[in-house]
Amino acid sequence: MNNSMYSRSNTETGVLQTNKVLKNTYALLSMTLLWSAVVAGVSMAMNLPRPNIIIMLVGFYGLLFLTEKNRNNGMGLVFTFLFTGFLGYTLGPILNMYVGAGMGDVIVTALGGTALAFLGSSAYALTTKRDLSFLGGLLMAGFVVLLIGMVANIFLQMPIIHLAMSGMFVLFSTGVIMFTTQQIIRGGETNYISATVSLYVSIYNLFISLLSILGIMNDD
Repeated sequence: MNNSMYSRSNTETGVLQTNKVLKNTYALLSMTLLWSAVVAGVSMAMNLPRPNIIIMLVGFYGLLFLTEKNRNNGMGLVFTFLFTGFLGYTLGPILNMYVGAGMGDVIVTALGGTALAFLGSSAYALTTKRDLSFLGGLLMAGFVVLLIGMVANIFLQMPIIHLAMSGMFVLFSTGVIMFTTQQIIRGGETNYISATVSLYVSIYNLFISLLSILGIMNDD
């Protein structure tokens, strides 16, 4: 009897903890997306220049490192907003480029596609009984392939490689969303800051990749 009650108590505690992580993750994700959109709007209005590759890499990986390093204390939230704000700033020049080229409709379509992809993959991960842990290995392999492709594209600058990379990023980001979401609900991810950053980066990459694909298809 006591063992049964103890087991049930542990299960209920685990469910409550999982629900708390999921709730905090979605709350923080919503705030960071809104904050990022505001910064992107300011960046567009001020017509800020697009950062070069060095600033982009240092800003991205530097702030990502600081966010993960401080994920268990209050500074983690500060670096989360600095990180997502920085990526919001990088969106401004990109969006201005599309608007200037008369492709404002492409931005709207990419936003809609990103929202549908996120909602669809999240809903699947939340409702499926299938164990998606196998995605971990596939995503690691995919990351290596994408890294090699990005380096190659820096030197080759071929539209076909860029298009292929964008398509792979769409698949990779969708996989990360499903994997991270199921990790949360199954107790594999217990830190909502880490979960938020993972989902945010996936959404960012989804949007950028869809912009690239639609832009290339729309380019006359």
